[in-house]
Amino acid sequence: RCQLLTLTYPLVGNYGVPKDEKGEFGLSKWFESYKIHAAALIIGELSESPSHWSSAKSLDQWLKEQGIPGLQGVDTRCLTKKIREKGTMLGKLIVDGTPEESIPFDNPDKRNLVQEVSMKEPNVFNPSGSFRITVVDCGIKYNQIRCLAQRGARVTVVPWNHPLDTAVELIPLLSVATINNVRKVVSVDQPKPVFGICLGHQLLSLVIGAKTYKMKYGNRGHNQPCIHNGTERCFITSQNHGFAVDPDTLPKDWDVLFTNANDHTNEGIVHNTKPLFSVQFHPEHMAGPTDLVSLFDVFIETVKDHKEGNTGKSGHVRPKKVLILGSGGLSIGQAGEFDYSGSQAIKALKEENIQTVLINPNIATVQTSKDLADKVYFLPITAEYVTQVIKNERPDGVLLTFGGQTALNCGVELTKLGILEKYKVQVLGTPVSSIEMTEDRKIFVEKMEEINEHVAPSEAALSVEQAVAAAERLGYPVLVRSAFALGGLGSGFANNREELTSLVTAAFAHTSQVLVDKSLKGWKEIEYEVVRDAYDNCVTVCNMENIDPLGIHTGESIVVAPSQTLNDREYNMLRNTAIKVIRHLGIVGECNIQYALNPESEQYYIIEVNARLSRSSALASKATGYPLAYVAAKLGLGIPLPLLKNSVTNSTTANFEPSLDYCVVKVPRWDLSKFLRVSTKIGSSMKSVGEVMAIGRSFEEAFQKALRMVDENCVGFDHTINALPDSCCASSDYQELQTPTDKRIFVLAAAFKAGYTVEKLYELTKIDRWFLHKMKNIADHELLLETYNQSTMPPEVMLKAKQLGFSDKQILAVRKLRHDWSILPVVKQIDTVAAEWPAYTNYLYLTYHGTEDDLSFNDQHVMVIGSGVYRIGSSVEFDWCAVGSSNHLQMGYKTIMVNYNPETVSTDYDMCDRLYFDEISFEVVMDIYERENPEGVILSMGGQLPNNIAMSLHRQQCHILGTSPEFIDSAENRFKFSRMLDTIGISQPQWKELSDTESAVKFCETVGYPCLVRPSYVLSGAAMNVAYSDSDLEKYLSNAVAVSKEHPVVISKFIQEAKEIDVDAVACDGVVMGIAISEHVENAGVHSGDATLVTPPQDLNQKTIERIMQIVHAIGQELQVTGPFNLQLIAKDDQLKVIECNVRVSRSFPFVSKTLGVDLVALATQYIMGEDVEPVGLMKGKGIVGVKVPQFSFSRLAGADVVLGVEMTSTGEVACFGENRYEAYLKAMLSTGFKIPKKNILLSIGSYKSELLPTVQALESLGYDLYASMGTADFYTDDECATKEKQRSIMNYLEENHFDLVINLSMRNSGGRRLSSFVTKGYRTRRMAIDYSVPLIIDIKCTKLFVQVRDLFFGEELFVFCFVRGFFCVIWFYGNMNNKG
Repeated sequence: RCQLLTLTYPLVGNYGVPKDEKGEFGLSKWFESYKIHAAALIIGELSESPSHWSSAKSLDQWLKEQGIPGLQGVDTRCLTKKIREKGTMLGKLIVDGTPEESIPFDNPDKRNLVQEVSMKEPNVFNPSGSFRITVVDCGIKYNQIRCLAQRGARVTVVPWNHPLDTAVELIPLLSVATINNVRKVVSVDQPKPVFGICLGHQLLSLVIGAKTYKMKYGNRGHNQPCIHNGTERCFITSQNHGFAVDPDTLPKDWDVLFTNANDHTNEGIVHNTKPLFSVQFHPEHMAGPTDLVSLFDVFIETVKDHKEGNTGKSGHVRPKKVLILGSGGLSIGQAGEFDYSGSQAIKALKEENIQTVLINPNIATVQTSKDLADKVYFLPITAEYVTQVIKNERPDGVLLTFGGQTALNCGVELTKLGILEKYKVQVLGTPVSSIEMTEDRKIFVEKMEEINEHVAPSEAALSVEQAVAAAERLGYPVLVRSAFALGGLGSGFANNREELTSLVTAAFAHTSQVLVDKSLKGWKEIEYEVVRDAYDNCVTVCNMENIDPLGIHTGESIVVAPSQTLNDREYNMLRNTAIKVIRHLGIVGECNIQYALNPESEQYYIIEVNARLSRSSALASKATGYPLAYVAAKLGLGIPLPLLKNSVTNSTTANFEPSLDYCVVKVPRWDLSKFLRVSTKIGSSMKSVGEVMAIGRSFEEAFQKALRMVDENCVGFDHTINALPDSCCASSDYQELQTPTDKRIFVLAAAFKAGYTVEKLYELTKIDRWFLHKMKNIADHELLLETYNQSTMPPEVMLKAKQLGFSDKQILAVRKLRHDWSILPVVKQIDTVAAEWPAYTNYLYLTYHGTEDDLSFNDQHVMVIGSGVYRIGSSVEFDWCAVGSSNHLQMGYKTIMVNYNPETVSTDYDMCDRLYFDEISFEVVMDIYERENPEGVILSMGGQLPNNIAMSLHRQQCHILGTSPEFIDSAENRFKFSRMLDTIGISQPQWKELSDTESAVKFCETVGYPCLVRPSYVLSGAAMNVAYSDSDLEKYLSNAVAVSKEHPVVISKFIQEAKEIDVDAVACDGVVMGIAISEHVENAGVHSGDATLVTPPQDLNQKTIERIMQIVHAIGQELQVTGPFNLQLIAKDDQLKVIECNVRVSRSFPFVSKTLGVDLVALATQYIMGEDVEPVGLMKGKGIVGVKVPQFSFSRLAGADVVLGVEMTSTGEVACFGENRYEAYLKAMLSTGFKIPKKNILLSIGSYKSELLPTVQALESLGYDLYASMGTADFYTDDECATKEKQRSIMNYLEENHFDLVINLSMRNSGGRRLSSFVTKGYRTRRMAIDYSVPLIIDIKCTKLFVQVRDLFFGEELFVFCFVRGFFCVIWFYGNMNNKG
């Protein structure tokens, strides 16, 4: 009554209002009272098109029916902060034009509100109940009556002032009544049990002589953590009160029952001997959580248990040294999120003074930097290598859940081998038995049945026959998945027996068990992130909803947090289930549970539980600001959750469930265009290489931001990217919409443009109508925008466009016009508590839904721009550079980081002074720059993306630190760069800038094919191609021009069979201060990101190195470089030619820095900031050799051809060290999952047969059985090397896993990216090797190196540890692990 109610979450009314129908005991099924008691509702944004199976009307209609005014478009966060700071205050709503003084303030404290809401006559519920309970009504909730009646009571509800008869059997629920009436009941010697709730709690306190006081703001919301006095267990509760009981005034027979974990106010009292107790919160709250509904029945048991000493288990011995298993090279399904979670774990352990030892061969990661873990081993994460590290280090604890599936599988294997037990290594956090319960489907199903929970109908199969039989029982369609696999590897839908057989056969190449699930395609997919400690305190930190329905892997899906289309009942039903499941499985730390929810009812199935940190947990951490990995590591040490602080507020407990007052949208990034023959369909197996997260105060704002983050060339929800024909019924459109591809979201945009209705699109896509309505809002506003030009557009139309997430580019807005109209974004904080407590960190985003900034802009900062989305070519190595630069700056400056990638360490809010989780575009960076007015911006640490906006920022007088944007442009623009090289007399392949196809053909014929076609401003060779003929050239030109309209294309002679050299350097005002040289193993023509790199170089002579240094000095001088830059050269016939220069950090910066012992990023940052530092010259290292090897993910990209060329295809990298390159190469290869062949090798050697003859002979002498394809066999049988198998085809052998290694070299001149219309035998061999998990080598130089390695270490056993600059590296071991070696 008389409350103006404001909600912190901005999007309200999404699921509408159900019909008021009677449920059990004659109580309303959906509502807690007979009418709305609030005076008005104030919110951010109303959903005008609600979507839910139970919805009968919109929130708007319901309020109108009840005569309650509503106000939307309010900055509710700003309002919340005002109430937080000034306390609860009187307010009024006034209609425009009404004189303010004509409406007086209405003070509810002057009215008897209890009398107003209390029923007038006694009322009996459940009259046949077996015992009697009287309830005094002072605003009773229906669910309080229901909770008592369900437990068998006959409940009599009486008015607030009803005289109380002391002879009633029980008076357990006491809300307000006259204090004298209550005193009569309580003050007798043997009172009947009394239970007070909320106001009843305060009343009981006053009756016994305690005092109450008015709080400034009160506790309001459904995530208030309360600690039970005695067991110290923490429970999440719902509250709405402004007064509290003073515990210091309790009489001597009374004790505190509960205390608020945040503000330490009293939450409950209990008499020491009499059955009297009360609580301040609502244990029965219908909208949840109902963690303490047991107070109605089980609470007494809990107290008894505690008195008998049956509290939570805690047999924790704190470890002194902990081993952390990393995740290895980045691959599809297991990417940078594990760098983030591992770094957090190390940070958490160091705070507790525990020594940390990390094994991770991924050299590009932040966690392998020397200031984090105490020791780092760059080694394969295999049981053999980890055992050796355990032997050497003798840790007493190990963390298995921070390195993805790689670490988990390795930990399970070490347990089974008895290694952990033998060396007394305790698994911290979730026990291995619990991990196995979640990983083995059969056990998991049994465990769920024990607690009456249901898993999607599914059967495990160990053979093709068993799988077929299972599918017949379940009924097609079915979903096939591999057990113990990550990212849906080897999974897919089968509609019939044939499809099933081929899927299952392929899946058994990766696993010993497959799961056949009944298809629930079209259901909603919902996820919860859950945290539990060893004392059974349990919270759900974040719930997320996939926009795409079930059937699309969650890593491929657009995900929104918090969920938007679940009503309170569904949300709490799934939350309670999550907690029940996690407790039953005994998980300690963090885990993720996924559900399938029927869109037409409350039916749900549990899909799976991941008992480890995952991609979703990195997303949830960034979406909520709750550092899951950090908390999980602390819980693994046995620290109780309530004792941990919320690191954002620094005052509240970590035992809470975050409140969000914004909307988060995650969109995956695919790079399928880089692969030949790959299928663009997305489904149950993951293909995306990265993801972005956008934050806004409306769904549309976050959604359009996210689409731009995924691809800087995309303007938003754009109907032109994948246009549909005009007709609304073409079956091909239906196909595009029904069968999702990586471009489906743009097909939806085109469908709205073509006039499709929301209903039709729901039918085709099964994307919830709520999301479709939101997308339609964007499409409708775009139509409106098309009716205006710049001079006629009204300001309110532009403001609405900005609130719907449109960029300046989309609305043709001139930045100046927007500024003139003061249409500017505000800066909001993410604080985990929806502004109800002050935040101490600055985790920020921009929004157009707001009236004020959450912070002031007084201090000077230096701004570092991060790397954006992980994609092929720009990955964790650029995050290492950005974090390194920011860390170094913090020694003397305050820092701002701008990035939007949830998988990174740079988007961890404690890595910098201010984190802007927002777009890296000219518009947004400039908005932040104008607001913050920093000392300058560093662009050179984030890879290609920041470089692309350098000139636009420079034109707006933005102060760029380091190399001038004009010089950046001289290096990025192929024409300017080639002309500059000619001017300073540095050799390069013959080149020409292109304006039309005819002159291009002429140039190529003059210099002779092959030629390289390359556009400007690209990363990882995007749209670069080698043309071997006129027709190739014409095809590639049409591609290149499409990629980059604003920049011309340069064509140069492609030099074959040359050596490629990478140079990473740092300069100051054009003077080069530090140089690192690496050489490629493969010939030039393989993209440097896909090449095997060796540093220091082993094959370059002194003369060549001196000449390289001269070239580097000349180019550094000419471009006036300050900071990092990278050069690529090729060497052939004693000639060096420059092929590329990037004025920024490169992919190999972490590799050379860690191998050669000089942090180039720290050095570059010092020079950029004008510090005086000694030059380091040519970096020669400390006597060890590093080899960096690419990590490919072809097994996930069905159909993609495994070829290397000028366009990059690897998704990650690993590097290892050794006394020589052979040893380092072998360890690096093993780190990518390569297995040493035991017996049979298949050769298919293309046009390198004679060159490879000695290598083949060496393989034979090593005792391998060699098999060969026809041509290869014909050649080598003359030399008596290989067995020629005519009887059976290669395909049969591959299907039977007969080969341990396939060496398949293509023809010379076949060029990495040549698309022939027919499928070659070579392609089929390579593809089958990948599909059946057979190690594959496709490069001649790598083949030679591998055979040299195998020859060198054949049968040898050696194991040496050597110490290099604070990094440990195992030098080498091979052979029988049991020998002493």
